[in-house]
Amino acid sequence: MNEHLLSHRSRKDHAAALAAATAEVGRYLDGRTTPRSSASPAHLAAQTAAVDLSTPLGSLEKALLEVRGLYLDHAVGYHHPRYLAHLNCPVTIPALAAETLATSVNTAVETWDQGTSACLIEQKLVDWVAELIDFDRPEALTPDGVFTTGGTQSNLQGLFTAREDRLSRPGPRGTTPADRCARLSRLRIVTGEHAHLSVVKAARLLGLAPDAVIVLPGDGDRMDPATLDRALASVADAGDEVAAVVALAGTTDHGAIDPLREIGRVCRERNVWLHVDGAYGGGLLVSPTRRGLLDGIGLADSVTVDFHKTFFLPVAASALLLRDGSGFRHSTVSADYLNPADGDDHAVDKSLQTTRRFDALKLWMTLRVLGADGIGRMLDDAIDVAQRIGRTIDSEPDLELVRRPALSTVLFRPRPEGCDPDESDALVRPVRDALFAEGRSVVAATVVDGRPCLKLTVLDPGLRDEDVAAVLADVREAARYLADGIRQATTAGVFS
Repeated sequence: MNEHLLSHRSRKDHAAALAAATAEVGRYLDGRTTPRSSASPAHLAAQTAAVDLSTPLGSLEKALLEVRGLYLDHAVGYHHPRYLAHLNCPVTIPALAAETLATSVNTAVETWDQGTSACLIEQKLVDWVAELIDFDRPEALTPDGVFTTGGTQSNLQGLFTAREDRLSRPGPRGTTPADRCARLSRLRIVTGEHAHLSVVKAARLLGLAPDAVIVLPGDGDRMDPATLDRALASVADAGDEVAAVVALAGTTDHGAIDPLREIGRVCRERNVWLHVDGAYGGGLLVSPTRRGLLDGIGLADSVTVDFHKTFFLPVAASALLLRDGSGFRHSTVSADYLNPADGDDHAVDKSLQTTRRFDALKLWMTLRVLGADGIGRMLDDAIDVAQRIGRTIDSEPDLELVRRPALSTVLFRPRPEGCDPDESDALVRPVRDALFAEGRSVVAATVVDGRPCLKLTVLDPGLRDEDVAAVLADVREAARYLADGIRQATTAGVFS
């Protein structure tokens, strides 16, 4: 079986395997006329269940053929112009080349003796992103960061660091272990009503109280600094402590960006940690025309950036950046067999993970080929497309624009002729489900101001107007068909 392991002796087999896989990807790209197949969950489950994993197929060719039928023929195509559902982006070719290199060499970047030059490349990119953020800090503080698996992990570690920073300060209940437990139960996280679910998940994982997350009503889609200031005062008056304020640089549904500078000032005045969740909007750091939307991000103590969203990289590639890199000491646990305290400065000292892939190479390769402005222009183009879609929907009598796009998400409802608002609301989920089941167009659904709506997430800078028109036509057709069915059922019920 050793012939299946990569070595200098198996170089030709490696090249042949990559060529065969690349050919399958080409077949997938050329043969896909819709963003997903119409196969039912039951059919796909039966296919998968029928595989006998105890009996190997014996060849790569047979395994690829099986994977074609099980996976590729039914995989949702984020690159397809009629996929407009979630924050999944088409990916750069340089990043795919980087994936091949990093996966084939199988570099792990937790320690210097495993990662060597890969650790240096990752650190160079961390420093580069920190410079883009331009943390407002005393000269004595040195920013730092670490790559993670995504915004959820970045937010978790950012809030963990904030928690430890707060508990390391003298508090009203002393510093003994019992005092720490008492303080932990009264720590609070303050955020806006459109915060990502990972904020609540992080609070649970960090052992905070069930009511630890305080959600503030917004000024429109954004956090109101005056409301925040009053909330922080109220927490202090109650004898509680704020571990962190989480501001949003691109909400998942709305793409809204909180007034970061004003929020940062409030947090500085109240001596409270500010974490900015820029998982979505972080790509604006390299935007040639919209960088100003992140004005004030440098006032943050920690920032999340997802490169697998608005930097157009394959999953997974995210980073957590700290204004004061010494905060990573809270994540450090030393072991003689891996990262002895008297040894080298290891990347694992900053990470919640031990073994980590060399995901930074995807960003490096994309940056070196396209340049920062090139990445930023693609994001600008995607936002421009979303704004055009918003204007189109706003001009159509049978569609209702719910929000003007702030970044690249478009929120709207179908409104077939003769439907009142309640009837239009009732169509949203069925329309989304019908389109997904058929597979011709894939859109998302959410709830805004208590009412359901459809969501288009635009991360394809090359999306053409005719592709958008086809998706909207599918929405209209499904809405009319479903509305007619509801009316007929209602009429039948009345006269039966």
